[in-house]
Amino acid sequence: MLEGLRKAFQKVSNKIKEKVEYKELGEEDIEDIIEDLKFDLIENDVAYDVSEKIAESVKSKLVGLKIKRREDMEGVVKNTFSDLLKSIFDLEKVDLVENIREKCSRNGPFVIVFLGINGAGKTTTIAKIAFMLKKNNLSSVIAAADTFRAGAQEQIEKHAKNVGAYIIKGQYGADPASIAYDAINFAKSRRVCAVLVDTAGRMHSDVDLMGELRKIVRVTNPDLKILVVDALTGNDAVDQARIFNDGVGIDGVIVTKLDADVKGGVAISVASIVRKPIYYVGNGQRYEDLNLFDKEDYVNSIFS
Repeated sequence: MLEGLRKAFQKVSNKIKEKVEYKELGEEDIEDIIEDLKFDLIENDVAYDVSEKIAESVKSKLVGLKIKRREDMEGVVKNTFSDLLKSIFDLEKVDLVENIREKCSRNGPFVIVFLGINGAGKTTTIAKIAFMLKKNNLSSVIAAADTFRAGAQEQIEKHAKNVGAYIIKGQYGADPASIAYDAINFAKSRRVCAVLVDTAGRMHSDVDLMGELRKIVRVTNPDLKILVVDALTGNDAVDQARIFNDGVGIDGVIVTKLDADVKGGVAISVASIVRKPIYYVGNGQRYEDLNLFDKEDYVNSIFS
């Protein structure tokens, strides 16, 4: 997990150690090293413009730094990178469980619209959220508003049954916004705490899909719009984040399949590009395999 980024940062640290004696680091000492770092980041799924920004920030922090020969050079470089990466994730997040609990206490369902393309793990992630809410004694209803993909209704219905969530479905080809609207009314009448809206995940460049998603958002007036991206899709995930954010607007991100991600750059890229917090990460296929994203744990895992 995250092996690519770990190797990239270790490589920079080793190269700088070779340069250093008791001296002040000059730009000429690290120019080539920083250029290598930029391309290593790109190879590990960090977007090009984000890689440039990170490389330039590292360069500005190291140039002029006085380092003793016996000083822990690796520690200096590690702290420089670590602080920089943590700043990328330094974005305000909501406590999802507490926000849902608070709104539920005021007799209003908390509405979340989930966005993302097919294959990103959106449907499974919704089931994981419903499972997490049930463990916290919070009820939920899933709106099966993906009326486009064959089998989508049956798939989400099976998940709902497994995790003990209500479900509102419709016919294939039906208006997705009307299904989401019905789910909200169901939640109000039954005092269900959360409405989790599954949406179609055709290609993010599909103009009709974006119009459909904007209509769902207008009708539901959600408390949160969460984008689900697959850590294994590399820069495609960054493109998705840009287009969904521009086309519909997102409030936060869930990154799936992080347990299988040997590169590690997607989370950095997405957070940096759209400047939205990462709420959760998926680390497996079980319903309990959903963890709060912790920037300290993520960054420390790169340097461990």
